[in-house]
Amino acid sequence: EMRLVESGGGLVQAGGSLRLSCAASGFTFDDYDIAWFRQAPGKDREWVSCTSSIDGETYYADYAEGRFTISSDHARSTVFLQMNSLKPEDTAVYYCASPPLDADCSWVPSDYQYWGQGTQVTVSS
Repeated sequence: EMRLVESGGGLVQAGGSLRLSCAASGFTFDDYDIAWFRQAPGKDREWVSCTSSIDGETYYADYAEGRFTISSDHARSTVFLQMNSLKPEDTAVYYCASPPLDADCSWVPSDYQYWGQGTQVTVSS
């Protein structure tokens, strides 16, 4: 059974940093792209970043570019999201997700088949 488990969320002051982890199990990690999404209260789930399993290419939403970094540790089957210079508007539940086998990174949530349970990130002003 394919499983994604996020961790690393918490409460941080504006300008601070957090590193989220997404531990994958139950599938061949190297075969799947992994993305991060977030959802704030009352808002739609939005795409944050994605890393490609084919070439390691990384992609970012405009608001994440330059502040967030996605990386993978293939030995540990884990994807990280390093978030720096956090802002109150970054407050949300952060999810990692994977599309079906052979599908590519996408910013559309419905393109993803597997989801973690989410981890809360709260940025205070």
